[in-house]
Amino acid sequence: MMNPPHPGELLREDVLAPLEISVTETASRLGISRVALSRVLHGRAAISPDLAIRLEMAGVSTARAWLAMQTSFDLAQARKNTKPTVRRLQNAA
Repeated sequence: MMNPPHPGELLREDVLAPLEISVTETASRLGISRVALSRVLHGRAAISPDLAIRLEMAGVSTARAWLAMQTSFDLAQARKNTKPTVRRLQNAA
């Protein structure tokens, strides 16, 4: 996907909204601070391996799926924002 959404947006819109559960209650159930969860939900922080495991334990998909979504998002952002000068390694010798 060329421009995948931040996984926090998916968590907010596709999981929490249908459940009608507050950020405070979700954070409490996941065992993290409300501020930390809010940062993820608004795309200002990444889904960490720890949070991915907590989401899996709470019955919300798999940790691997959350981390794959985060990696796809991060890679798309890097491709969009980074234009480094790089030379091929094959011709180095």
